[in-house]
Amino acid sequence: MELSDQIRACRICAQRFAATATKHQPRPVVWFESGARILIVGQAPGMRVHLAGRPFADRSGDRLRDWMGVTDSVFYDRRRIAIVPMAFCFPGYDTRNSDLPPPPICAATWRERVMNELQPRLTLLVGGHAQRWHLGVGSRQGVTATVAEWRNHAPDIFPLPHPSWRNTGWLKRNSWFEAELLPELRSATNHILRDGDDTV
Repeated sequence: MELSDQIRACRICAQRFAATATKHQPRPVVWFESGARILIVGQAPGMRVHLAGRPFADRSGDRLRDWMGVTDSVFYDRRRIAIVPMAFCFPGYDTRNSDLPPPPICAATWRERVMNELQPRLTLLVGGHAQRWHLGVGSRQGVTATVAEWRNHAPDIFPLPHPSWRNTGWLKRNSWFEAELLPELRSATNHILRDGDDTV
């Protein structure tokens, strides 16, 4: 069985999800192929993605695609872009209707195997969970500080804040993100996609 099919069949968190406020069943959202040149690492699917079965199928996805400067068709082409969150399933809500964090057991079970299958030329680390796993101890300083030091990792890796519309205030307070980081991100994305004669 292909690795992607094994992940889609995973039910190790069934009891965990049944105990959340949403009482939902696992639905791994798997979106990668081994030849993808760009890797997007997020946190975990939200409720809308859980229902749609497609990553970033919400307003945050619109903003992320704008940050990258790509169309929907390119973004969802698994031959070009792999989207591998720190947990493949929607973790559910807590009693205050807030998103639960990605269960660590997901990364412990699948992440090394997926990373061994992928060899991206550009990696986008969206949010603190992704940055801590991929960048290590140094990223524990917090998302703002990690993103502010993006030049230490570019052009192969770009740490990013979550593109949620709840972070609009963060973007206004940190105008350097749009003025300095995003042009470099779009340039790197465009270069890698066009290097393979793809149409952006």
